[in-house]
This record gives sequence, structure tokens and C-alpha cells, in this order.
Amino acid sequence: MILQDWTIVRKRRMGLALVILAAVATLPPPGAIAKDARGCTAGTTLRLSAPEASQGSLLLIELKSAKPLAEVQGEWNERIVPLWQEGTDQGQRRGLLGVDLEKAPGEYELKVTGQTAGGERISCNVMVAVQKGQFATEKLQVEKQFVEPSPEQVKRANEERQKLRDIFDRVALERLWDGPFRIPLDGVTTGSNFGKRRILNGNPGSPHGGMDLPGTTGTPVHAAQRGRVALAEELFFSGNTVVVDHGLGIYTFYGHLSQIDVKAGDALETGAVLGKVGATGRVTGPHLHWGLTVERARVNPLLLVRLLGNPSVEAARKRRSKARTK
Repeated sequence: MILQDWTIVRKRRMGLALVILAAVATLPPPGAIAKDARGCTAGTTLRLSAPEASQGSLLLIELKSAKPLAEVQGEWNERIVPLWQEGTDQGQRRGLLGVDLEKAPGEYELKVTGQTAGGERISCNVMVAVQKGQFATEKLQVEKQFVEPSPEQVKRANEERQKLRDIFDRVALERLWDGPFRIPLDGVTTGSNFGKRRILNGNPGSPHGGMDLPGTTGTPVHAAQRGRVALAEELFFSGNTVVVDHGLGIYTFYGHLSQIDVKAGDALETGAVLGKVGATGRVTGPHLHWGLTVERARVNPLLLVRLLGNPSVEAARKRRSKARTK
């Protein structure tokens, strides 16, 4: 989310400007299904929501077994990928595979292992190809203090960076969400600037790790799904900030709020008001910086809504998109 910004602190180059675009964020085509993974044990299949991935993308994993499953987990990029049971089907598991915004292109092996309820071992292996993301570059002029911070600001930013890293390193073993994820602003269907590469006051900056959602100051900001507040405080770069833990390594991030209406440790229901849109921290105007990390990978948050969202909302989005192309 905003972790990449603190890399710029150490180089004394940082900044941010708000650029709201009308274009819809680039997303992979919904419903694309990869071929069943070879190397699965008999009676087991593994499918992905897309045949390949790109930097900043998110894939849905679906594991099916002819027999009821007990414990199952995945491993990819030297990280554990939690899988959960969806509904009452004991032979099915789902999981999310996050590809970090700056993940090096190449092929990486996804391994899924576990056992059936009867004690039989199961496994599946598949290679996931990661392509370079297609992100625009923009040149921005920002306030000098965000390009050449004081020693005190550098110290503060580094401490906040580590605090966020510690939060994202914690993986709640229980699934805290229940049902579809939503966009946190009512009436907003898309955003902009995810992954943009930036030139700040003539110096290369970090990629934009979240998505900018348009909103006026005071607009309520809602939790994308059920979860627990992991952080609710003012940070140097992102201003008034809330981080929500949804379990199984999924965290959503809400920055630049004008006010915070929750506190760390609060249990939230879907749609709970976290605070209000604002322009605190490193911004040039009011908006919501919405980010998502999945197993510490910074990914496009709109993909979470698409893959685990409300089917009726997605259907309406596709109808609007089709109407615009006519």
C-alpha cells in the first residue's frame, strides 16, 4: 500500500499529487480459467481465475477434491497461501494469490498440499507466469518537505513503515470476512492511479501502491468487508489512516481521512463507517487512498471486489461497460 513510499524517505525523494482520471482501472478479463494443473493427485483439480498474472494482480485459486478435505494450504513465492472452505462443500477450497506491484516477471511455482478427511495426502503443482504490468508514468511537482524531509520526519516515517510491516506480517488464521467485498465509497465504481510510476520534482519515485477514489471532504468511508481494525491513527504520508484485517493475510488500507471514527481492536461489520474522506498527509486535494495487501503483496483492490464481490454489482458494471463501447 504505502510501504513503498518509505523507500523514498531513505533516498530523500518523496511526494504525492492527486490525479483523478475517468478511465477504468486495467483489470484482467473476468471468468478466464486456466487449464487444470498437471501434477495433481488423482481425484483433485486446481484451477486459477486467469491463465496468467501481472504485477499488482490477484488470482482466485479453486481446489476441488472428490473426497472431503481436511487441512490444505498453498505455498507460492516462499509464502504460505491460506485456503478456506466456501459453503458446505467439504471437497472444495478457495484461496487468493497476490502478485506484488514490483514482483519480478517470470514463472513461479504454486504448490498446494494437504490431506483428505480419511488421511490420504493430496497435492497439486502449477507454474504461474507473472508478466510486467502496464503502468503509466507521470511527472509531479510536490512540496519540498516531502522531497527533502527533516531528520525527524525521516525517523518518524521509518518507524511508521516498520509498524505497518509488522501488521502485514501477522496472518490471522481465521477468515474474518463473510460475503462479498465492496468499494468503500457509496456511488463510486472505479478509481485511478494504481501502480503509476512517478517522477517527483525530477527524481524517480516509488509506484503508487493504492487506488485513488474520488470524493469530497466529509464523505463517509465504509469498511470493504467484516474485519478487525489493526491501525487507526495519523501517519506522516497517509494522514489519518485506518487499516482493517480481514483475516487470512488480507488487509485493506484507507488513507488521507479528515477524521477517524474507529479505534484499533474494533470488530467491524461490512459497510461500517471508518471515517470521512479528507486531504490529510501528503496530498494535493481530498480523496480516498484505498489499498490492499494479500500476504504482504500490494495488489489492485478492485480485483478483490471482482473476485469476491457481489455478482449483481459486477453484472451491472459489465452492462455499463458494454453500453459505453456501443
